[in-house]
Amino acid sequence: MKNEFKKAGNMIVFLIKSIMYILAFAAFYGPLAYYNWPLLNLSRTSVVTVISYFAVLQFFSSIYGGFDIGKRKTKPIIVSVMLAEVFTDIFAYIMLTVMNTNEKNNATFMFEQPWLIPLIIIVQWIIIFAFANFATYVYFKIYDPERVLIVTGSVQSLHEIMRAVSKFRLQYRINEIKRYDSKDLKESMSRNDTIFLYNIPTQVRADLTYYCYQNMKDVYINPDAIDIVEMSSDHVILDDISLLHFSSKGLTFEQRFFKRAMDIIISLFALIITSPLILVSAVMIKLEDGGPVIFKQNRVTKDGNIFSVYKLRTMKENSENISAYEGDDRVTRTGRFLRRFRIDELPQFVNVLRGEMSVVGPRPEMLVNIFNYSKDLPEFEYRLRVKAGITGYAQIAGKYNTSPKDKLSLDMMYIENYSFWMDIKLIFQTIGVLFKKDSTEAFSSDEILKFTQLYGELFENSKAED
Repeated sequence: MKNEFKKAGNMIVFLIKSIMYILAFAAFYGPLAYYNWPLLNLSRTSVVTVISYFAVLQFFSSIYGGFDIGKRKTKPIIVSVMLAEVFTDIFAYIMLTVMNTNEKNNATFMFEQPWLIPLIIIVQWIIIFAFANFATYVYFKIYDPERVLIVTGSVQSLHEIMRAVSKFRLQYRINEIKRYDSKDLKESMSRNDTIFLYNIPTQVRADLTYYCYQNMKDVYINPDAIDIVEMSSDHVILDDISLLHFSSKGLTFEQRFFKRAMDIIISLFALIITSPLILVSAVMIKLEDGGPVIFKQNRVTKDGNIFSVYKLRTMKENSENISAYEGDDRVTRTGRFLRRFRIDELPQFVNVLRGEMSVVGPRPEMLVNIFNYSKDLPEFEYRLRVKAGITGYAQIAGKYNTSPKDKLSLDMMYIENYSFWMDIKLIFQTIGVLFKKDSTEAFSSDEILKFTQLYGELFENSKAED
């Protein structure tokens, strides 16, 4: 019976998703139709409202991600769908208000029943929360976790990849762990569903990836800089020869022009809108310890240029000039709140106006971090091909303690695949960061330690590498 369910698993999830979106739309349309009778009939108002609703929903679903049960954890799915619905509700409501501005309804533009929108959002959140959890429950009743083989070369790498994979216990079950030079490695690969190749030599990785392809195994690899360059290449046929072409000249003049125009418009708008919040935060900082409100620190931006980044001060005065860490007692009570909601970074829009930063780009690192990271990872300086940004792919997808290599990968994916549309997507996705917390479903440090002790003999030859 379970095998029969597996065949229809995607269809079952699709039906659950369809019902959820229909109910979410009904939660929006029904209350508004009660107060706007044209919505109950086939009219220009109803047609425009429905079309605008689903068109905008599709647009924001492409930004935040859809109802991809089984691929992401439940909470990020709920947050993504809810953010898409909120923006859709607001846009469709404004369209309805515009349509109702005529001689038969409102002589002038006015928001009708605005108090309905918060109620609609609450009902939609309940619907999305219930259906996302139900769909997750059904999906993982049908599909068992994939049997996972982790292939790596050091205890350090084992810690890193286990921490990531173990957060998805419903999707993956760690079945085996092997060094990349184990003699029986391919035997282990043959009896597992999914292979993670993490921080292993490039040539070995290529051979193992080809083996996975031959034997129809799912494989995950962490890319090197050259992999990301190849991913962003264009396919070119020269006569009858198939080639990959990539340009390393950076952004074009047109891209730089529109990016700078967007930076100026957004930073001016943001500073005007958030000025009351900045003022309140400044008062809170001053009241707590009487110290300066603005914190300045030298950071690195495009082409290695050094500039002073502006932030609201979140640490005690005269604190040691190193990156913050979890439980850092240098951070003030006000500072913890400002950091949690990224309010401390709002003054950086001044840096954007001055042309030192962009709204979207790699995180502006401290000089000491650039120096330390570049010693072991020379490619880290590739991040300096564009201006540093307030937000960016690494800031959204990564974490504060993401490894330098993974930060580089995320930043290079942004740089090598840059487009105006990507900047728009990342700006909207930044809102989702406010709801992002580390998962609590990962193995504990003790569990990971047990794993590494269990496989300690396997990795003892790599101690010098660590």
